Amino acid sequence: MRFGICYTGIVFLVMLFIPNIIWTKNQPQDYSAADENKLLLLLERAGQVLVTVCSLIFADMNIHRERAALLCIAFALMVLYEIWWMRYFCSERKLSDFYSSIMGIPLAGAVLPVVSFLLLGLYGMNLPMIISAIILGIGHIGIHAEHARA
Repeated sequence: MRFGICYTGIVFLVMLFIPNIIWTKNQPQDYSAADENKLLLLLERAGQVLVTVCSLIFADMNIHRERAALLCIAFALMVLYEIWWMRYFCSERKLSDFYSSIMGIPLAGAVLPVVSFLLLGLYGMNLPMIISAIILGIGHIGIHAEHARA
């Protein structure tokens, strides 16, 4: 693991944060986070902090030639995540829009960023990022799955 500024991680975080900030003013009709599973919420929050920190401080994930295909796939998934958000913001913003799939990927708003950060960790061979993305995935995807079922 190499410490240093991770500009690749910063790009991924910007792609993650901007639509989420916009979402705070454009939440789905009838959305409520009041009854979320506390364990999943704890894992989601811990994963968010850990992924953010790893994305900023590990230079392992900056651009290099080895395993470049993983970085390309991770970035493509983040672009697909942006497209999913555009589709959501242009929709009627119902719960079904928020928990929708894209290109056959279920719960795309939760799955795409988690898989992208997991691939970013694999690309950089960065164990803290891989573990952080798994923790985030359990919490974030778990919460979205519970909401989608309800």
